[in-house]
Amino acid sequence: AYTPSSRQNFNFFVMRITAATAFLLSKQHTRHFTPRRIFVTPSLFSTSTDSNTMTASSLADVTNFIDTTNASYESLHRAFELQFWGTKMNISGSQYSVDELSRTKGEMEAFLADEEKLLKTRELLKDLPEDSDHAKTLKMFERTFGCYIMESEEAKSLRAEATRIEGKLEDARNKLTLGATIDGKFEEMSSVGLRNKVRVDPDEKVRKACFEGLSKIGDFVTENGFVELVKVRNRMAKALGFLDFYDYKVTNAEGFGKVALFEILDTLEKGTRPIMESARKQFADEKGGASSLEPWNLSFMMAGETTRKMDPYFPFEKSVEQWGRSFAAMNISYRGATMDLDLLDRKGKYSNGFCHWPQPAWAKPDGSWQPSVTHFTSLADPSAVGSGHTGLTTLMHEAGHAAHFANVDMPSPLFSQERSPTSVAYAELQSMFLDSLVGDADWMAKYAISREGDTIPWDLVAEKIQTTHPYKVFALRGMIAVPYFEKALYEMAEGDVTAENIKALADKVEKDIQGGLSPRPLLSVPHILSDEASCYYHGYVLAEMGVHQTREFFLKRDKYITDNPNVGPTLTSAYWKPGNSEQFLSLVEDLTGNPLTGDAWVNELKQTVSDVLKMEKDSYDAKIAECSGSKPSDDVDLDMRIRIVDGDDVLADTEKDGSFLASCKVFEEYVQKRYGKKE
Repeated sequence: AYTPSSRQNFNFFVMRITAATAFLLSKQHTRHFTPRRIFVTPSLFSTSTDSNTMTASSLADVTNFIDTTNASYESLHRAFELQFWGTKMNISGSQYSVDELSRTKGEMEAFLADEEKLLKTRELLKDLPEDSDHAKTLKMFERTFGCYIMESEEAKSLRAEATRIEGKLEDARNKLTLGATIDGKFEEMSSVGLRNKVRVDPDEKVRKACFEGLSKIGDFVTENGFVELVKVRNRMAKALGFLDFYDYKVTNAEGFGKVALFEILDTLEKGTRPIMESARKQFADEKGGASSLEPWNLSFMMAGETTRKMDPYFPFEKSVEQWGRSFAAMNISYRGATMDLDLLDRKGKYSNGFCHWPQPAWAKPDGSWQPSVTHFTSLADPSAVGSGHTGLTTLMHEAGHAAHFANVDMPSPLFSQERSPTSVAYAELQSMFLDSLVGDADWMAKYAISREGDTIPWDLVAEKIQTTHPYKVFALRGMIAVPYFEKALYEMAEGDVTAENIKALADKVEKDIQGGLSPRPLLSVPHILSDEASCYYHGYVLAEMGVHQTREFFLKRDKYITDNPNVGPTLTSAYWKPGNSEQFLSLVEDLTGNPLTGDAWVNELKQTVSDVLKMEKDSYDAKIAECSGSKPSDDVDLDMRIRIVDGDDVLADTEKDGSFLASCKVFEEYVQKRYGKKE
């Protein structure tokens, strides 16, 4: 798939992206993040300290301020997150409503945007030694308040208006009836169900109908508030002195602006464009011509039949058990957390998997530990082909988020909340590293087991590699298309922001970045609607760079990742414990010994199919030999209470059922009874 010219472009790409990330890293080491025109005083960490001026009474004042701030934030955070869960999951009860969601979010953000708290924080910092625990906490307060304080009354008003528009739009989107007309009859399906059929249904007419069903999401959102939301978000950001809303979001989350971000992404885009073009030509030549590149054909023709063959080895009802066994074998602990898992797709449920924390984990001042409370969701339809693999990958991803935030061990809940100033790339690195295991041959050799107890055969693993490895660049291009679309969207002149122009822009970006219309239309990506996830997708790109570099580190140090008992402790100490007190780029460099670059990712894309097959065959055979004759453990301990729910209904509860594996059995029986065994 890779011509000599493609390899030269790769080498050029490696040098450029290494230089760009090294430049950003050096900037982070020499300056502090200061959002433009937000603060009354200049530098974010400009406070000077004098350790000789601290008295008992002033120390008590510091302690009281920290304790009061922690307690107040914890309460407001919890109130908002409960509303977020209730409205997104479509849980019954008058206590959950869009109005209450907007109110609790407004109260939480008003607390974080209180200028008096920022001034008090800086006043207290003046009398503290810079290396003290209290100073570390206050500096995090200072950094967090700085992300929310808006000196402009106009910006505050626009922020409230954006929240109102967004709430109504997302409520309408959750109630939207989606589906496809198949054989003259409308069949209702969620966006996840539609995407799944586009990937695996053998009938091209069905795939095309489902793609058209996905495309209708764009029509709906642009006619139900998204146009006005884009305008209001941009007005707010510009009132604060930012270039636009994208610049505002990335600066708050990552500590550097939109221009610096796209210095990195442009090298990735330019460096992989020739490879994408070459891969599309090869794909068309191998798969029967230009029609294979149609958005409803590409995913299926690449791996649809292989996905169907693999389906029996990923029974969805076993996914919770396999996740738990895999994480336990890597010595991952949730430190006493409680988790609600809402895994099954249903009408009215939010159309994207997510993981949130109504209770952040943190170390209290009396020395006690506050475990996290986690809400996470996926959208599985166990009756659909491919749902087991997709559901398990989502489970590993969101459970990776949960493990990360359950292990943040810092003296305030503000270190362990997922919004700014927590880096998007930092958060996504943890989950994407752990979900990457599902594609490893040695992981499949142990955990891809059919209902009859058969291990996935090597020939099928090899077929998957042969059909997908030459075209991995397609996934990369699909990933970067989202930030390029949002960048262009928020750079449009306000007068040009119309429903038709937004839809035309989405099509243009897909054709330019991906080479043609995308199997997942950009306007169907749920991230672009919500405030928390909008202008966020670049984090997946930076995180994917970190994933490959972190995998390379473990493989060099330990020779393997699957079931490696050193993985959990290493991630905990290097990535998880500090929370957002450390910068993403610094954390990656500190663990791997090198600045973040695209080298490891590029090296994987450059591997020949034969090289990948040899490497994966060796790891597959080694794991088969290791598992031969051994029985799975009767005890899986994640140090966590788990409730598996379906909206209002509790399906399984480890506290009630007696153990993790007992709850897995209850869930397995529920799924089999409700959906029946697939033939």
